[in-house]
Amino acid sequence: MISFDALNACVSRQWSPEIGDPSVVGWLTVLAYGITAILGFSAARKSGDRIVRLFWIALTLLLIALMFNKQLDLQSALTAAARCLSQMQGWYEDRRVVQLLFILAIAVLGLMIGLLSLWGLRQHLGQIGIALIGFIFLICFVLIRAAGFHNFDALINADFMSIRMNWLLELSGLALISINAIWALRKY
Repeated sequence: MISFDALNACVSRQWSPEIGDPSVVGWLTVLAYGITAILGFSAARKSGDRIVRLFWIALTLLLIALMFNKQLDLQSALTAAARCLSQMQGWYEDRRVVQLLFILAIAVLGLMIGLLSLWGLRQHLGQIGIALIGFIFLICFVLIRAAGFHNFDALINADFMSIRMNWLLELSGLALISINAIWALRKY
C-alpha cells in the first residue's frame, strides 16, 4: 500500500509550482482563454434559451479553470504523480503501454462525450455546435498533453513555419469557441 505522504514527497521532488509557459505566446494564450471565457459568458447572458445558456455558463467556468491551469501547469503535477505511482508500484518500465492506453481512452471518451453531447444538444447545434466541437478538441488536447507521452510531446512541440504546433492546436479550439460566441452575440 502506497501512502499519500510517500506519493506527495515523490511528486514534490519532481514538480514544483511555477509558470508553465512564460513565453509571450504562453501569456497570449492565457489572454485568449480569458477573452473566450468573457465571450462565452456574454453569449450566456444574451441567450434566451435555458439549455444554451447553461451550456455557455458551463463552458465559461471550464475555460476559466483551463486559463488558470495554463500557467499553473497542474497537468505537470498530474504527470509527476503518475510517474511516481508507476515507479512505486513497479510498472514504470511498462509506462509506454499505459500512456498509449490512456491516450486511446481519452480519444474514445472524447468521441463518446462528443457524440452524446451532439445528440443531447442536437436541437441547439445551430447555436452552439462550433463551440462544442472546439471545446471537445481543446479538452482532448489538454488531457493527452497531460499524459506526457513523449512521441506526442515531440509532435506538439514541433515548429511549423516558426509556429509551435502546441500553440496552434490549443488556440484552434479557443478560436472555434470564440467564433461561435461572437456569432451568437451578433444573432441575439
